[in-house]
Amino acid sequence: MFEGAMPALITPFTKEDKIDREGLQRNIEFVEEGGVTGIVPCGTTGESATLSALEHEEVIDIAVECSKVPVIAGTGSNNTGEALQFTKHAADAGVDGVLLISPYYNKPNPAGLLAHFKKIAEAVDVPMVMYNIPSRTGQDMPLEVIVELAKVENIVGIKEASGNVGKASQILENTVDEDFVVISGEDNLTLPILSVGGRGVISVAANIVPDRMSRMVNAALAGDYETARKIHFEIAPLIRALFLETNPIPVKKAAELAGLASGNLRLPLAPLSGTNAQKVEDELRKLGVIE
Repeated sequence: MFEGAMPALITPFTKEDKIDREGLQRNIEFVEEGGVTGIVPCGTTGESATLSALEHEEVIDIAVECSKVPVIAGTGSNNTGEALQFTKHAADAGVDGVLLISPYYNKPNPAGLLAHFKKIAEAVDVPMVMYNIPSRTGQDMPLEVIVELAKVENIVGIKEASGNVGKASQILENTVDEDFVVISGEDNLTLPILSVGGRGVISVAANIVPDRMSRMVNAALAGDYETARKIHFEIAPLIRALFLETNPIPVKKAAELAGLASGNLRLPLAPLSGTNAQKVEDELRKLGVIE
């Protein structure tokens, strides 16, 4: 169901630190014009950790109301009850799928991971994509847990951001008989993951260069790796710049420079340092995103 380039949307804020509804709508229109195949609100890039429950629901509602492409809403939490609440709201709002991060901080054992995802899958009839990102959660989801959860009917894929292409390959190898997809969670590893059978990327860079990211993924999915590599190398310097500091600090600065809706970062994140801001600006200029 889910493939292609799908931006992990930033959440723009007004000067009063409210959700910038009109700005979010404009940003969604921008990425849709760039050819993305879906959007992902309320993920890490959307500063979900600093959104109140009401704001979390508001962002999802806005995305569903104005998007012309599938919406995969971030509904994860380290609290299973809260994740279930967010997932129920997203399903009621009309999302096409949900993205659930592996519980962070708690570091559950394998039995806890299985119970967490199965409880939500059994309670809410919506396609679920798991999210494995050890750098944020403190643990790498075990392969055997992922393979077992892939057998659950409405768990349809995983966003893989362990930094290990071999892990992505093992997941694909062990779920070949399931209706299950692997989606890259790291822009710089998207092309390698696609080469072993991944179906797309949930992307930070697609907020800024949705057209290039979409063309790269589409070329790879069509087997045109010469074109895909060319675009990969073209945007790789920007991708590196977007991770000079903790995501989404650089991408919100890039959005501001590119004339997209951005706004402040919420504490405890602070603005991009001057030196790194210049590096982001330089890469945007090289790509012609800004003059």
